Amino acid sequence: MKVCTDSCLFGAWVADKIETKMIAPKNVLDIGAGTGLLSLMLAQKSFAEIDAIEIDEHSMIQAQQNFAESQWHDRLHIIRADIRNWISPKKYDLVICNPPFYENDLRSSNQKKNIAKHHDALTLDELAGIAKLHLQDNGKFAVLLPFHRIEAFIKVALKNDLHLNDALLVKQTPRHRVFRGILLFGVQKIAYPSNELIIKNEEGNYTPEFNFLLKDYYL
Repeated sequence: MKVCTDSCLFGAWVADKIETKMIAPKNVLDIGAGTGLLSLMLAQKSFAEIDAIEIDEHSMIQAQQNFAESQWHDRLHIIRADIRNWISPKKYDLVICNPPFYENDLRSSNQKKNIAKHHDALTLDELAGIAKLHLQDNGKFAVLLPFHRIEAFIKVALKNDLHLNDALLVKQTPRHRVFRGILLFGVQKIAYPSNELIIKNEEGNYTPEFNFLLKDYYL
């Protein structure tokens, strides 16, 4: 699976919350870890133990290699499992997920991509319940979603006693509509900020806000 700009932005935004002490996880659960991108980004900004769950064997093997070659390998643990059936002996301070986006949208001929991008392996309804199941009482749940899924997912999260605590709405350029939302949920009801970030300006260059978040990850 290719590394996408919005996935990098998601990881950097959550990592920034950790670095600025807005959240302070001692352990993290990465649901649908793919090749380990999000886990690696969070490992750089925390001292947390990170468990990464991935259902696809080839992606899991790649994540395992990526973890082993990193300087944070002792805190990164890849587990091949279906999160719907996986039982953990512990609860987590932070759960993160870049979930299957495209429920009822066009399919690829590549079944691995269908599992990664569609709801074959995990629906958004299931995701909210699974996140709540694995969270500590005061834990946080961060998720990256396409904009047209945000409103529905907030309602699903509320059914699982998860309340929106923070949000970042993402545009490609000033001329584009919002296409992604990064959402942070918690069990507490709080007044939450909703900020907007534009990836590139009219000239096609990355904006200062984007560069600030990604400066520690992009060469």
